[in-house]
Amino acid sequence: MSALTGQTHAQERILYRGLSGEDVIRVQQRLKEWGYYNGPVDGFYGNETQQAVVNFQLNNGLVPDGTVGPETWTALGFPPAPAALPPGEPAGVSRGVTNRDEVYLLARVIEGEAADEPLLGKVAVGAVILNRTRCAAFPNSLAGVIYQPHAFESVSNGQYNRPVSEESLQAAMMAMCGWDPTGGCLYFWNPAKPVNPWIWTRDVVTRIGRHIFAR
Repeated sequence: MSALTGQTHAQERILYRGLSGEDVIRVQQRLKEWGYYNGPVDGFYGNETQQAVVNFQLNNGLVPDGTVGPETWTALGFPPAPAALPPGEPAGVSRGVTNRDEVYLLARVIEGEAADEPLLGKVAVGAVILNRTRCAAFPNSLAGVIYQPHAFESVSNGQYNRPVSEESLQAAMMAMCGWDPTGGCLYFWNPAKPVNPWIWTRDVVTRIGRHIFAR
């Protein structure tokens, strides 16, 4: 395998906090070479690696979401990976987010935010998160939305690290396949819990389970 092949293969994976592997090692090595990272080159994408990525992004005019996506890979000096289409699928068809790691990340937040909700409620939470990636008011990557400071209580308090249920994984996949029971909502909250009064100024669309959904 040539060095170029190894570099393009790395870009097939979007990196964010909590992941590990050889592609994380590549990022850590490059950031260390360029003076952004002083931690161990251990292949684990922890807080120190994430902060190094943020600092690199800030210095290179990129969105500082702490996620290594295509633009950050390129800025780090790794050539873009060629796009591959599934057999029989025509060019120009958008498949959205399909990365296995992203399915699991979405499922973790669904579990943290909606563990006691019915399947429909879990899918709705996943849909809101995905809707944010397509809205200019939020980061344009899944990890960027999820790790936006104070965006989700379960991420802030660590509840999204609980074991993921099969139903939450199913809900994540259903949401990623395009099912949106909320009709395009960007917010959800439990009215039984203390919330910022500002949230009630949003356009309420529906209620599913214990959550209210709004645009």
